Amino acid sequence: MWSAEWAHDAAAVWDIATPSRPVRLAGVGMAGFHARTADPVDLSVVPYPAVTVAVDLGDEPLAVDDISGRRQHGSVVVGLAPGGVRGHGRDVECLQLRLSPPVAHAVLGASLPELGGTVVSLDDLWGREAARVRERLRAAGSWQDRFAIAEAALARRHEAGPAVDPEVAFVWRRMVSHPGGARVERLAAEVGWSRKRLWSRFRSQIGLNPKRAAQLVRFDHAVHRLAAGHRPALVAAEIGYVDQSHLHRDVRAFAGVTPTAVAVAPWLAVDDIAWAAPAYLSQA
Repeated sequence: MWSAEWAHDAAAVWDIATPSRPVRLAGVGMAGFHARTADPVDLSVVPYPAVTVAVDLGDEPLAVDDISGRRQHGSVVVGLAPGGVRGHGRDVECLQLRLSPPVAHAVLGASLPELGGTVVSLDDLWGREAARVRERLRAAGSWQDRFAIAEAALARRHEAGPAVDPEVAFVWRRMVSHPGGARVERLAAEVGWSRKRLWSRFRSQIGLNPKRAAQLVRFDHAVHRLAAGHRPALVAAEIGYVDQSHLHRDVRAFAGVTPTAVAVAPWLAVDDIAWAAPAYLSQA
């Protein structure tokens, strides 16, 4: 168990739990969070290239607002590129899952393009199974037991769910391994598809079109380097932006703030602890 302080509107101490061994299902990351603060938590979510499932385990329901201002309570799923999403709650305790889009396609039983940057209830996607899994997680004796329960539930649904096309999975792997260097036309040629076919199949299974997905992956790498203290000009040059103003526009488009502001975002402050090895970005 680790602890970290997030400086925000009110200082909160977060107990952060991570699995003691790698998750067996490729493309999945897990972390447990418990906020200890007398004041309500209010955090803006920085977009990243994964679908998030937040299983609410606290005594008071977690509230999450999407970009339109619509609020969901309890366990939620947040789609890709969730600009404007905010989480609220008091004494927050939740299990957060980060799923690579190919895994999310199978385990959520939902159309990822329809999710987009919205927030939906996990109960709406999983039905009664969501309540059963949540009760088992609440009754578990430790975070490691909770991780094992969640891993088993995801593995069952992944085995039964629809797989993405091998070509789509290949293109996603290339994007996450080459941020800023993946050209749609070149990727289409590598898998033997037309640009139009890749665009259509990728969007229907991943949730974003290939160009937008590549931009999101590049943005994720950029903001983590900014949070690590690298200068914006250096980050822009390293990750394939035309110049610093191009980086500035991309950060504004995804996060709604400047590179300077996103570099100190509380949401990124504990990534080195909670998501030190971002396995959710890969997909075997």
